[in-house]
Amino acid sequence: MLAFTLLAGFYVLVGLFLAAAVFFDVLLLVDFHASTIKIAIVLTLAAGALVRALLMVSRRRGGEQPGVPVGREHEPVLWQTVEELAQRVRTAPPDEIRLVAEVNAAVSEDTRFLGLKATRRRMFIGLPLLQTLTVDEMRAVLGHELGHYSGAHTRLGAPVYRGRVSLIATVQGLHNHPFIQRLFTWYAKLYLRVSQAVSRRQELEADQLAVAIGGRQAMAGALRKIHTTAAGWDLYVSNYLSLTGAGGARPAAVFGGFHALMSDPERQAELAKLGEEPEEVSPYDSHPSLADRLAAIEHLPEPQHVPDPRSALTLLVDPNVAVQAVEQSMWSPEALATLRPVSWEELISHGMYAGRNAEAVRDLAVAGQQVMGAARPYLDAAFEAIARGRQAELEAKLLEQGWNPSPTLLAGVLGQALEAVLIELGQAKWTLSWSGPARLLFDDGEEVALSEYAAQVAANPAAVAGLRQWLGDHGMRHDYVPLEQPSPAALG
Repeated sequence: MLAFTLLAGFYVLVGLFLAAAVFFDVLLLVDFHASTIKIAIVLTLAAGALVRALLMVSRRRGGEQPGVPVGREHEPVLWQTVEELAQRVRTAPPDEIRLVAEVNAAVSEDTRFLGLKATRRRMFIGLPLLQTLTVDEMRAVLGHELGHYSGAHTRLGAPVYRGRVSLIATVQGLHNHPFIQRLFTWYAKLYLRVSQAVSRRQELEADQLAVAIGGRQAMAGALRKIHTTAAGWDLYVSNYLSLTGAGGARPAAVFGGFHALMSDPERQAELAKLGEEPEEVSPYDSHPSLADRLAAIEHLPEPQHVPDPRSALTLLVDPNVAVQAVEQSMWSPEALATLRPVSWEELISHGMYAGRNAEAVRDLAVAGQQVMGAARPYLDAAFEAIARGRQAELEAKLLEQGWNPSPTLLAGVLGQALEAVLIELGQAKWTLSWSGPARLLFDDGEEVALSEYAAQVAANPAAVAGLRQWLGDHGMRHDYVPLEQPSPAALG
């Protein structure tokens, strides 16, 4: 109730500012004074900013729900499990279950009259959780989420969340009024500290219901796995999924790739080490730390139940069908229409070339053409500039093309360009690794390592002759011009 009181106080504070603005505007009309003008202008402008911010928030719509809805006829076992758990925590089941591409499970509730009346309940279940957890652990997680319904957390959380959004929007809208902005910033921080403290307490309450359903071991195991899986998903998205779009392609098996990464022994060890690092905690966190939740679980009574160590995927009729449906929901209609679904090996090959090599070889060739006055952007023109000791001019042209200044600029670009030549000539290709970064390998499996050699050539004009000989042995002609996009065969 304190959060609601502070929320009400926020609207009272806004009302006071509006009333003050009106008061000074009327006073200005009745009894004109120069000192009153300044106060009236400041308050009127601030009141206008407050109203605009609140109107923007009030006009926002929830938008399309994420993921894929699954009906009882599609996933009867999953629905039966959720409905049985809802009975155990003494709450109504959700009206809708959606499978989502997130390492998370959550519930929401559409409400009216400031949360007094619920209209529609939704449950969101992350497919990565179904891939990772056992049935026992999944039941505990679902029980936790249903516990939020049982405790009316979702119903009361909606207006509290909207109040949080309104406060943040108000603070941002007052950027031209620093004094008043500081006042609302202080109030927003107080509101957030109180509302997030309530949220953390609600999470611990829901954990109690989760343990009553699945036991201490299942819930603790689920929390540890979710913590590790979330870190793995972040790594997967930033290092692998981020290559989507390279060469007009997208991965054909998003969750297949994630399963491969999480199954890799070296990645498992890496993620386990990350999980041992202490968590950063803040009074603005919505959830208690993992350590606090595990400690609280240890003090809860252990229920009697029959363990079920099967994969949580057994709750689905056909996991492959569910995976394909959720993967389709991840892409926009434009992506589905324009991006080819390819294997991870092909996507890595295209993505690494596009991200590391394509720009380097093209820009170095153009810089060489400009320095030497060549008719076309021959890469050999850049080599000739180095041979004549004109490295500084090459670097200046690279800077003009947007490269960041660096003592090793020319050597770095040259190394990446030489990699591109080997790739375009079919002598090397980027190779997928779930254990770490992609590796550029020759056909015989030897790793391509050109950084030191490129640095030697960039610093020594006499070394250009040897570079030309080496490239010629690999099939590069003196009139070689970088391709805009190498053929798929060249990329592997």
